[in-house]
Amino acid sequence: MKFKNFFKDNTNTLISCLGAFLCIFFISYFNSIDETNIWLIPPFGASLVLVMAVHDSPLAQPRNVFFGHILSASSGVLMFYLLGNSPISISLALSFAIFLMIITKTTHPPAGANPIIAILGAKTIEFVIMPVATGALFIVIFAFVYNKILKR
Repeated sequence: MKFKNFFKDNTNTLISCLGAFLCIFFISYFNSIDETNIWLIPPFGASLVLVMAVHDSPLAQPRNVFFGHILSASSGVLMFYLLGNSPISISLALSFAIFLMIITKTTHPPAGANPIIAILGAKTIEFVIMPVATGALFIVIFAFVYNKILKR
């Protein structure tokens, strides 16, 4: 009886976990079969926590997920281009990413890792397109469809 109540009491939690599992599985799968492009970056795991577990949060809205990631990644690429890899470039890139997200009302905390990844990985503008924009768009579309199907 307790086992049955566990599922009844935690249905939304289990649905959130399944959604995160499925979405990151697909992204990981695409990453494993496409040797020319990287699909998977760590901030996507944190984004899935938001879009699946607290999908009503302003930070988890499609606009925030998509543009937060793009603006933050662009900030990192720009600072790397201007200043290279240094503590000051990483600090400026993160600060600029936060500034851009706040003024555009697209704050998405997981995206704060993107400038650091861009600088430490010596990334170019292609990084903003693949994996950042492509992956963020995939997450947004997946979460939208998944949550609509389940009427959440």
